[in-house]
Amino acid sequence: MILLKDIERPIIISGPCSAETEEQVHETARRLKETGKVHVLRAGIWKPRTRPNAFEGIGEPGLKWLMDASIATGIPAITEVANANHTQLALKAGFRKLWIGARTTVNPFTVQEIAESVKGEKDLEILVKNPVNPDLNLWIGGIERFMQMGIENVHAVHRGFSSFKSKKYRNEPMWEIPIALKGEFPNMKLLCDPSHICGNRTLLAEVSQKAIDLIYDGLMIETHISPDEAWSDAQQQITPEQLSKLLSDLIIRKEYSADADFKKNLEVLRIEINSIDQDLLNLLIKRMQVVQQIGKYKGENQITILQPQRWEDIKATHIVLAREAGLSDAFIEKYLEAIHLESIRLQTRVMNDK
Repeated sequence: MILLKDIERPIIISGPCSAETEEQVHETARRLKETGKVHVLRAGIWKPRTRPNAFEGIGEPGLKWLMDASIATGIPAITEVANANHTQLALKAGFRKLWIGARTTVNPFTVQEIAESVKGEKDLEILVKNPVNPDLNLWIGGIERFMQMGIENVHAVHRGFSSFKSKKYRNEPMWEIPIALKGEFPNMKLLCDPSHICGNRTLLAEVSQKAIDLIYDGLMIETHISPDEAWSDAQQQITPEQLSKLLSDLIIRKEYSADADFKKNLEVLRIEINSIDQDLLNLLIKRMQVVQQIGKYKGENQITILQPQRWEDIKATHIVLAREAGLSDAFIEKYLEAIHLESIRLQTRVMNDK
């Protein structure tokens, strides 16, 4: 059996969001095989939908369609399971790769039931998608539950996080969370699911390239023979041929270089970065010292800590400056929010210090 750990980076998992008909599954698999770039064939058999009356998957018959397509093309198959019953049906159909979806990862009880249902399945591979909410520990917990059941090949899939603030993406990437996860499990494969992050096909190349640049081990991208006619998530799927072009256009960069001049020049720049970081920290310390003086002055004059108009003026000014320097709004907003929260914390302590 082909294991993800044995596949050269980048690992590519692809196939339709949902198995719709036997013909659709086989035709998608055939065309993905022709690209010569896909390592694992995916399709959703059961689809957890946000609202009722949407297409919730073809169900158990789709397991055979996907497994037959896998045998016909020689591409290993994977599907999502959302409970212990799904899991047992998939195992009975011959699946040795399964993924746990975001809506399932968010529920530790369900994850535990699934994990217990596969206890001792040594050659089984489990991919755990991040929970819908940005909770690193919940993601870690989902992974650990399978590891504790003796599953040796557990990997992670980053599909973004639900956020009412997101304007560009269907699910906000929040790249810092999967990067932190990789720090917890350095030997685990980390894949990106650009389809669910983007929610539309126009951003797939951009997000895929960023994931590869961040040293992700692979991508899970949804493909369909007729994307606009798909029964679910039509707007984020592409054809197998479009996938092939997207993958051909990716720039696969190395993590390291043995070139002596490169290493020397990089070290010089890193020393400069270290110096700048120290200067930034010193400035932040000085800023917070002034913040505490302001807090004391406000306390003496019975003035509230929060000054909404002042804060809005600061944000507006800094966002303009950041844009002119080529920095993103998302970055400067997070930076300012962190500064603001720490300022409030310090002023609260000063004003209530007896």
